[in-house]
Amino acid sequence: MGGVGVSYKLTDDPLVLAGRTFKSRLFVGTGKYSTFALMKEALEASGAEVVTVAVRRVDLSKRSGESLLAYIDTKRFMILPNTAGCYSAEDAIRIAHLGREAGLSNWVKLEVIGDEKTLFPDTDALLTATKVLVKDGFVVLPYTNDDPIMARKLQDAGAAAVMPLGAPIGSGMGIQNPANLRIILETVTVPVVVDAGVGTASDAAVAMELGCDAVLMNTGIAGAADPVAMAESMKLAVESGRLAFKAGRIPKKLYASASSPFQGISR
Repeated sequence: MGGVGVSYKLTDDPLVLAGRTFKSRLFVGTGKYSTFALMKEALEASGAEVVTVAVRRVDLSKRSGESLLAYIDTKRFMILPNTAGCYSAEDAIRIAHLGREAGLSNWVKLEVIGDEKTLFPDTDALLTATKVLVKDGFVVLPYTNDDPIMARKLQDAGAAAVMPLGAPIGSGMGIQNPANLRIILETVTVPVVVDAGVGTASDAAVAMELGCDAVLMNTGIAGAADPVAMAESMKLAVESGRLAFKAGRIPKKLYASASSPFQGISR
């Protein structure tokens, strides 16, 4: 028998981010696809409404033909420029302004990389860039490590969300430190979007079951043997994980508990 009360529905639970409402809690990237046509098909299968575009890796002067931007339907998808490839606050700030001046958006997924091998963020430079860009009128979504203290500092600096990594970028290792993500969720009030490390559907579901507000991924879809099928799988995983989180899982127990107890049954 089901519980008493009003049943939870995904359609009644949109993601609100910086005053904007999104039906989908899956954000997807546009890199690493073998063709733009395959990218477009995967984006559509994902059901996402937000797609990230690396500003310094696209020709902003071209929006037709074989340009990446020509394959993104801006009536359906919101473009979220990112500062991928930046290794200093100054560079990231410059790239964010370049994307806005080119008409992409005043939103930015802010990345300031601190190490070329691991692609871990330089959090000091990230915090500096966040403060500057917020003052410059940007909606800043910073990619950061899974440190609750830094997450709070970024929120205090005006970030519209925090985007902690689940694992190193492109590693596909899944959520490596769920405890820290749970602490971040208790520490900040802005949305928490897991960014990096998701390799398969179960990884996305775990992030959502922890209570994260959304998941952003690129390599997990683009690098799959069948990116379009994986995009749909990730869509369903994010929805399933969110539904499970809102439904409320049973507590974990050390010992068995009969699913068909005899208490209250006459013999």
